[in-house]
Amino acid sequence: MDRSAIILAGGFSSRFEQDKALLSLAGKPLIKHVVDAVYGIVDETIIVVSSNVKAENFANVVGPDVCVVIDISDMQGPLVGACTGLGRANRKYSLLLPCDTPLVSKEVLLLLLELCTNKNAVIPRWPNRFIEPLQAVYRTKPALEAAKNALDKGKSDMHSMIDKLPGVRYISTLVLRQLDPELTTFFNVNTPLDLKRAEALLSI
Repeated sequence: MDRSAIILAGGFSSRFEQDKALLSLAGKPLIKHVVDAVYGIVDETIIVVSSNVKAENFANVVGPDVCVVIDISDMQGPLVGACTGLGRANRKYSLLLPCDTPLVSKEVLLLLLELCTNKNAVIPRWPNRFIEPLQAVYRTKPALEAAKNALDKGKSDMHSMIDKLPGVRYISTLVLRQLDPELTTFFNVNTPLDLKRAEALLSI
């Protein structure tokens, strides 16, 4: 398959009393929902965290088959986590995901992976031109170089990497609705209320 999955879990979860990725959702930690979604469609799974304490906590939850690594920099922002994961990935293509999307669609992920052949990235894009760079696929080596270049210039947002990456393919969310009609694949758990909503959606 030649595919890695990189799950970013370095956030601070300020609206929760603990790391939200470790909160229980439908009987298992939220992070496990994302790990389970990529099972069988990638060759390796990497979780990127921000500290040794987090690394130990996550390793105890996800088990030995998942690699847990620590951010390469103290800079804040998703690009640091992406660069860390891309630097550890051993496969040609890397699927980048956040830790807080428990309803992520395996069918959508498979489509993104398939469309990335001969491209440096495949990124979902909404009709209003908003993109989803944290639920996208990147060719590992070019993306890593673009991420390093952006970080070297003090940038920590994903757009700074993508702007330096040629050969990017955007796929409309209108197309993705054929696989995920409600586009719950992009639903983020940011608050306790979101967690309850996710529980309800999973029970349908």
